[in-house]
Amino acid sequence: MADPMQVALKVAASGLEAQSRRMLIVSENLANASSTGQTPGSSPYARKMVSFESALDDASGANLVQAGSVELDKKPFRVEYDPGHPAADANGNVKLPNVDMLVELADMRETNRSYEANLQVVKQARSLISMTIDLLRSS
Repeated sequence: MADPMQVALKVAASGLEAQSRRMLIVSENLANASSTGQTPGSSPYARKMVSFESALDDASGANLVQAGSVELDKKPFRVEYDPGHPAADANGNVKLPNVDMLVELADMRETNRSYEANLQVVKQARSLISMTIDLLRSS
């Protein structure tokens, strides 16, 4: 039987890793929110989304979370009329990324809070392990 504190650490560590991956994707989306295509009529940066998957840890029997595949958002690109832009098509329209800054900022905040919650679990588990060792030493 696996030690419950070790299982808690594994679950929290998997959450930290998954949220870290999610934060990288959100950051990439924010960084490319205004990246247009290089040539007239070409497609701009497409928003990326990460999915999460459940994974069973055979050693401990715990359900861990992991970042799954990274997929492109199917939402259509925004189109603006800007005939002077280098990426404008024959009609003067420029395709802009399908990145919504408010959605990305909300995702970033949620990711940050989830990361902090998992970090708090790690801190509490370490504290409990340390207290257990101290109790065993004193007895």
